[in-house]
Amino acid sequence: MKSLWLSAVSERKLVFLNDWLLENVLTYDHLSQAMVILCAWLIAVLIGNRIKKRFPDQDLGQRRFGHILVAVLPLTAPFLWLCLQLISLMVAMDAEWPHDLLTIVVNLLAVWIVVQTTSSLFENTAWVRLIAVTAWSLAALNIMDLLGPTVRLLDRMALTFGTVRISLLTVLTGLLTLALLLWGARSLSRLLEKRIRANSALSPSIQVLFIKLSKIVLIATAILVGLRIVGLDLTGFTIFTGAVGVGIGFGLQKIVSNLISGIILLLDKSIKPGDVITVGETYGWVNSLGARYTSLITQDGKEFLIPNEDLITQRVENWSFSNSTVRLKIPVSIAYNSDVRKAMALCEEAARQTARIIQNPPPICLLVAFGNSSLDLELRAWINDPVNGVKNVRSEILLRIWDAFHEQGVNIPYPQRDIHIRSMPVEAGGMAAGKNKKVPSPLAGEG
Repeated sequence: MKSLWLSAVSERKLVFLNDWLLENVLTYDHLSQAMVILCAWLIAVLIGNRIKKRFPDQDLGQRRFGHILVAVLPLTAPFLWLCLQLISLMVAMDAEWPHDLLTIVVNLLAVWIVVQTTSSLFENTAWVRLIAVTAWSLAALNIMDLLGPTVRLLDRMALTFGTVRISLLTVLTGLLTLALLLWGARSLSRLLEKRIRANSALSPSIQVLFIKLSKIVLIATAILVGLRIVGLDLTGFTIFTGAVGVGIGFGLQKIVSNLISGIILLLDKSIKPGDVITVGETYGWVNSLGARYTSLITQDGKEFLIPNEDLITQRVENWSFSNSTVRLKIPVSIAYNSDVRKAMALCEEAARQTARIIQNPPPICLLVAFGNSSLDLELRAWINDPVNGVKNVRSEILLRIWDAFHEQGVNIPYPQRDIHIRSMPVEAGGMAAGKNKKVPSPLAGEG
């Protein structure tokens, strides 16, 4: 009996499911919508394949906007399919035909295209996941006709500050709008940076200045436009900006000073990327100029981040400011018994044989002093590439001088000190002996 009852229940369920499918799914309305969807898909695939054939993969890299075509071409067929489905949906809505299946397909297609586009544009996977979750959630709410009630619920969850009303919907909309605007500003700033760096008519310092100013202007504009789109009155931020100004005056003096100093450095072109400078005891190449600091790379690979204010207030040696020709002074000492003129000629010849030493003006060696234990010479030579280092060329010259002195018998002296010991005078010795001798008392012996 139990098995017969179970079979009867399962049979009724199957009948109910069959009737529900025939009444709600397998209908002529859904069949006609499915045929429209299938025809739109076939047309989109045929047109998409024709478009792809016009842009071979091997030719995309040679085109002007090849990287954009690489990201867009795979979405050609889905985008055409979405356009055809939107046209079909609008026609069905105007004619008051059933269009529930068309609505579902349009929402799913739109979300899929958005997710694929963002995944090709954004390198950060966290942003891609956030956009994907948001898009699929909005599509699901729209398909179930819950998007409108959800929006109204979020709008009712609000707080009022005087005349300003801030709802949860406003906050979410503002964050989304601001994120999109900031992303657009950063993308546009990167495009401008490439165009500015490709312009050889601009000096490196002017290029850096234009790049920094463009980033600041675009980001500030994106923030202001985002606040206006949300509906916030910017006049209400005057008190806040006044407080920020006071904070800058007291707590952010160094930051503002470094920022202004960086702008001054870019405007007067006293220091620019590629220059060889010495700040204090730090010698290196200017790698980049930032808003707050300057990156300086030394010969041993260390990167120093020097505040821009220090480059304005401290003494800075710029080896390549007006030109890159720099004179080296190399001290050389020889013994007093050496031939001075011969040693000077050997020093000049050693400098001329060094590859990086320029010949005009020619190297020259001078006798500068008579030292305590040596004759002091000074070799003066010029180079025009200080960016390649100074100590290495100095070392090469000294090695050549060392070899030449050994071959020609020129001596390099050791420090000498003569110590003269003077003996004690005889009179002083006698007086000292007399002081130690006992003198008998005049009363001795009187008795």
